[in-house]
Amino acid sequence: MIACPECEAKVDLPDAPRLNEILECGDCHAELEILSLEPTLVGLAPEVEEDWGE
Repeated sequence: MIACPECEAKVDLPDAPRLNEILECGDCHAELEILSLEPTLVGLAPEVEEDWGE
């Protein structure tokens, strides 16, 4: 388990976490990205922006 950086709720990690994997906080529904595996660190996932063909 790890704490959500947005609301400090406990977030379950998958059995085999992968770098850059996206998780969702069950309390605040924030999307979290695994930033490091040793030690395990998560941060808010970047917002996906539309490309509009540029």
